Amino acid sequence: MATVLPPPSKRARREENERAAVTIDPPPIPSGLQRIQFRDADTGAAQGPVVSVALADLAPKNLSLLLNSLLGHTDPADRLPYRFYNPLGDGGDFSREAIIKAYLDGSSTTELQLNIPCRAEAVFKVKAVTRCAASVSGHGDAILTAAFSPASSKRLATGGGDKTARIWDCETGTPLHTLKGHTAWVLTLAWSPDNAMLATGSMDNTVRLWDPETGTPLGNALKGHTKWITSLSWEPYHLQQPGRPRLASASKDATIRVWDAVSGHTDMALTGHKDSVTCIKWGGAGWLYSASRDRTVKIWSAETGRLVHSLDAHAHWVNHLALSTDFVLRTGYFDHQGSKSIPETPELKRAKALLRYQTALSSTPTGSPAGERLVTASDDCTMYLWSPHPSNPTPTKPLHRLIGHQKQVNHVTFSPDGLLIASAAFDNHTKLWNASTGTFLHTLRGHVAAVYQCCFSPDSRLLVTGSKDTTLKVWDVGKGVLRENLPGHADEVFAVDWAPDGERVGSGGQDKAVRIWRN
Repeated sequence: MATVLPPPSKRARREENERAAVTIDPPPIPSGLQRIQFRDADTGAAQGPVVSVALADLAPKNLSLLLNSLLGHTDPADRLPYRFYNPLGDGGDFSREAIIKAYLDGSSTTELQLNIPCRAEAVFKVKAVTRCAASVSGHGDAILTAAFSPASSKRLATGGGDKTARIWDCETGTPLHTLKGHTAWVLTLAWSPDNAMLATGSMDNTVRLWDPETGTPLGNALKGHTKWITSLSWEPYHLQQPGRPRLASASKDATIRVWDAVSGHTDMALTGHKDSVTCIKWGGAGWLYSASRDRTVKIWSAETGRLVHSLDAHAHWVNHLALSTDFVLRTGYFDHQGSKSIPETPELKRAKALLRYQTALSSTPTGSPAGERLVTASDDCTMYLWSPHPSNPTPTKPLHRLIGHQKQVNHVTFSPDGLLIASAAFDNHTKLWNASTGTFLHTLRGHVAAVYQCCFSPDSRLLVTGSKDTTLKVWDVGKGVLRENLPGHADEVFAVDWAPDGERVGSGGQDKAVRIWRN
């Protein structure tokens, strides 16, 4: 029989009320003006002129408005969100309280000029999708997976229960290619980061490679797995050997295989999991990350196949994982500027892909260990945030445990800027978290059934979710509020993706129809 604590006594209640009634005065804010100079956090270049600001107004929101004004972004629609860092030299996030404490301690004065490092959190703004621009039929069964080309929003690939994958022309809303060859459901697909190949994985235990321009198969099926393919991930472009791209596949047979995409041979087979491998990611530092129903996450060397770490915190199946660098690894050398910014030679392309990856690492939230971070989602209703980088003294210990969902967490993703985490669960909710501290930020309520997938816009300001309730919803992640409700599907929405250039959202589900959404 459980022990029941006695209620507090009258005296205890009176003392508690007296303590609650005591007000704690905040520290006084020194008067006077502070001269500040905004500087680019990466280059150190001055951003606008030196200005004087009252100490009481040194809040990040006020500084963002001031910097936008100094740079000529007077129209609210043109304003960029900025992140500010501590000018006192410890590399932390900007804190007015820390600056005021320095003045009160006598270690700083208002006569000094503060050089405040800043970084734009997004260099372009994506508009929320508001309407269905096209509803395209073609699949003969439910659509189970969907992904836009890394180059633009013009091409969308989908796979379904009709044993085919299809490539769609999103500008005209018409089917482009039907990829036939699999003999069972197509469960997963992945575009190569250079947009040259499309890989599909099926319940027929094989992986197939396709030319997305012609829709023709590239060689024979890749055979080796003994059960169906659950996840695919390409080697990041900056790590690829010239002319030798590689692909990793995960399977229900509890193994991972690394394939040479040109010869079609298996480079290595990774065994160690004891149950189905649910998700595979190829990191930018040359590690493979795998999640499994054996309740573990394993990290492997992609060069030697050696097991580097085994992460064992979850108490149930690990359903999904995401990397803080997923967006830049997916898009390689492509960016929001389109074809005009594509380098001409493979060497320049590789250099740009590496620079984008390094820039993503440099935007790691202050206070977090170096290197790409990892978040895992499980049937135990929790998520864990990890940093397995060698600089972390405890790489197999989670940084934070993210709790709040009441049912299985089905899908998790980082925002492209690496500052936020979104999780979708069977409790009908999507939750937002701080990617540095693991702090809970918002619960996005609106769906009336399980949320299957979520995807950030490329500027990290918006989030789209797809649900069993037949709708998609677009959310403002800064405010945690609903921006757009997108009905239209006639049944459950299994797959949703936001194009890397921000122009379109693609979705598919049980109703067999592909829908393209625009603003």
